[in-house]
Amino acid sequence: MSTAVNKLKVAANQLSARQTPAELGFKDTDELEPFVGTLGQERAVGAIQFGVAMQRSGYNIYVMGESGTGRTSYVRHYLKSEAKRMEEPSDWAYVNNFDNSRAPSVLQLPAGTGQVLQADFDTLIDGLLDTFPAAFEHPTYQQRKSIIERNFNKSYDLAIDRVEQEALRRNIALFREAGSLTFAPMNEGKAMDETEFARLPDEERERFNNDITELETLLNDGLAELPQWKRESSEELRKLNHSTIDKALEPLIKPLKKKYSKHKDVLNYLAAMKQDLHKVVVEILAEERAIESRDDGSKRAQLEEQYSPNIVVGHKKKSPAPVVFESHPNYKNLFGRVEYAAEMGALITSYRQICPGSLHKANGGYLVIEAAKLLDEPFVWEALKRALKEEQLKIESPAAELGLVNTITLTPDDIPLNVKVILIGSRQIYYLLQELDPDFHEMFRVLVDFDGYLERSPDTIHAFARLLKTRADDEGYPALTSQAVARMVEHSSRLAEHRGHLSAHIGNLFDLLAEADFIRRMAKGRKITHHHINKALEAKAERTSRVSKEIQKEMLEGSILIDTEGTAIGKINGLTVLAVGDTSFGSPARITAAVYPGSQGIVDIEREVQLGQAIHSKGVMILTGYLGARYAQHFPLAISASLAMEQSYGYIDGDSASLAELCCLISALTEIPINQGLAITGSINQHGQVQAIGGVNEKIEGFFDLCKARGLSESQGVIIPASNVRNLMLKPEIQDAVRAKQFTVYAVSEVEEALEILCSMKPGKLNSRGKYPKGTINYRVLERLKEIAELAKDTH
Repeated sequence: MSTAVNKLKVAANQLSARQTPAELGFKDTDELEPFVGTLGQERAVGAIQFGVAMQRSGYNIYVMGESGTGRTSYVRHYLKSEAKRMEEPSDWAYVNNFDNSRAPSVLQLPAGTGQVLQADFDTLIDGLLDTFPAAFEHPTYQQRKSIIERNFNKSYDLAIDRVEQEALRRNIALFREAGSLTFAPMNEGKAMDETEFARLPDEERERFNNDITELETLLNDGLAELPQWKRESSEELRKLNHSTIDKALEPLIKPLKKKYSKHKDVLNYLAAMKQDLHKVVVEILAEERAIESRDDGSKRAQLEEQYSPNIVVGHKKKSPAPVVFESHPNYKNLFGRVEYAAEMGALITSYRQICPGSLHKANGGYLVIEAAKLLDEPFVWEALKRALKEEQLKIESPAAELGLVNTITLTPDDIPLNVKVILIGSRQIYYLLQELDPDFHEMFRVLVDFDGYLERSPDTIHAFARLLKTRADDEGYPALTSQAVARMVEHSSRLAEHRGHLSAHIGNLFDLLAEADFIRRMAKGRKITHHHINKALEAKAERTSRVSKEIQKEMLEGSILIDTEGTAIGKINGLTVLAVGDTSFGSPARITAAVYPGSQGIVDIEREVQLGQAIHSKGVMILTGYLGARYAQHFPLAISASLAMEQSYGYIDGDSASLAELCCLISALTEIPINQGLAITGSINQHGQVQAIGGVNEKIEGFFDLCKARGLSESQGVIIPASNVRNLMLKPEIQDAVRAKQFTVYAVSEVEEALEILCSMKPGKLNSRGKYPKGTINYRVLERLKEIAELAKDTH
């Protein structure tokens, strides 16, 4: 192998960035201080501090980043610490609007006052039940009531007496029966019956009839003022009742007026309630006036429904500002709702049926919502923007607005809204909202962007170790040894896919720590060691390896054709990554090329059958640009070729196979065999430069596992882009195989470097005469393309 090729080999110590336990400076995490804050997210921390401190309208916050980066836990912790410094939130209560029961009134109260007000009204209702109807049984009331009734009866009796005297003078009797007055003729001081009256002479009967008619007229004239007397009597009785009720209510309401003298809304409600009680006391609490008898329980329930405040939001005194996390942000949960009860086949409601939403509870503080869940709910996004813009919290029913519900509902007073909303979501949702909703930027001016990785520096590693200690203490785990922390650092870099980074997906690392502690407990270990970490990683790999092992088994059996030894023309091993659920693994795939004269160009079979996605097709089209720019400067590029990723039956995307496809195409074109013990990955541009790809560790390990299963040899290895060396965090057994020269990792920057490794032949450089040396790859490519171009010319 040439010196140039040897220089492309990646040394074993470059295949991973190991962490030496001695460099950590401690034996176990018991020696460390707990970690407070968030790990390596200085930009995000500064942004959220600004967003929380900025109290102007529209400065709501969008927290952007991937799940598992600690964004939610940090937001939760920071908001709760900031909430302690803010003003106490208000209590809010809905009360009856006696002028319009469909529009309940709202009371704003200092923190802790709501529960006190509720208790005071419970006491007031107890007082009402104790006071009434007892107040109407007082001797003074009964005496004054009797005088009113006597005065009415006196006027009535006087008018009747006058008519009765006149009737007696005419020998006619006046009878009062069941509230009616009747006249009857008399004979010798006794009223005659119909038989006796019929025996009288006609003249006498006529006189009696005429007298009775005159007496009835006289009676009507005498009682003409009876309605007036009744009205006057009822008015006097009403005044007496009002006076009695007022006097009885005064000792009950006066303490409340004094206690809430600084709360104008409460005083206004007490005044309106007192006025309404004049009617309610008479109708409900005065037993002789009640339509039907009620027990104390039903009376109390009715009084509560009529007067007791509905405390929709209550806090304790000296409470911090609320921090509410709404996990299910549908319309009712955010904005509240009005409930209904079925009564006599109809749905009824009242101010007591108003239920608060998260915005009510978060008013004066912070509301945290997951953006994806919020946008999944109908009507909610527009309603939330409207509430934030108007700074008013309304309880409405979107179904009623659409005409889907015809039940009579309530229109409660609006509540002034002072809340800062924090949305937590992905970058995709943020940029979609920016693009599609012109109001979004005006409403959410503060972006808190959590990084997906952290710089791997001594300071960050030390902070990471302290974070592991804090997590272990919080969960009741024992200390981690320095070797365990070092292994966690290495795995974090593996997750970050960069030897100079640590993963910001702290949640995944915490899960690994929990699984390692489980293994420690099973082994009855005193501390968490690197052995426990390794076994946890192995156990997880085993749990998720079914698909990868099935694919490898089919390769070993020959069902999937992958060679790891020998040479072949127009065949090459590409490296792919397959994702299944939450796990991904590398798997080699055979790429083949066929070349023949014609002018169809390079045909991507995957695209033709609609399995190749856009980026993959782009990578194939770049091959034509490379061939034309490199070789077809003096003659037309007249080539027909087809490329296929063999035995692939699903969608293929990404351009990481474009380097392999070009090398395979050149092999088929020149009939130079390719070493099948090598696999290759990388993207290229039209100038032949090799570009970085993703998933490099999984790709290498996938091919290594196949080679290992068949038996390692010195001719096996992988070719990767040189720009991916910094991403290498391979498992130790690959390093061991490289040290033992049983496996090789090459890093290339140009297509020609890859060709020289694969074909064991010099690529060749242009000499001073603009020609490639004979016997080189480029010379054979150029000659073959000329030959095909001549064939095409002869055909035409």
